[in-house]
Amino acid sequence: MKFSVIIPVYKAENTLKRCVDSLINQNRTDAEIILINDGSPDSCGAICDEYAEIDNRIVVIHQPNSGVSAARNAGLNI
Repeated sequence: MKFSVIIPVYKAENTLKRCVDSLINQNRTDAEIILINDGSPDSCGAICDEYAEIDNRIVVIHQPNSGVSAARNAGLNI
C-alpha cells in the first residue's frame, strides 16, 4: 500500500535537506514524497528539484506563494 507525505516548502533552505533526507532514509519504500514549493524566494525550489532527480518517489510542485493551506491542497490534487 502506497502512502503520500505532503510537505509545504517556504523559506526552509536551512532545514529542507534534513527533512527530505529523513524521509528517504526510512525503511519503507512505498512512500510518495510530495514537495510543494510555495513560491519560496530562497533556493528551496532548486533543492526540491535536485531531490526529484535522484529519487523517483519524490514529486515536486512549484506554485506562486499561496499559503500553507493552498500548498497542502495542491499536494492532495496529485
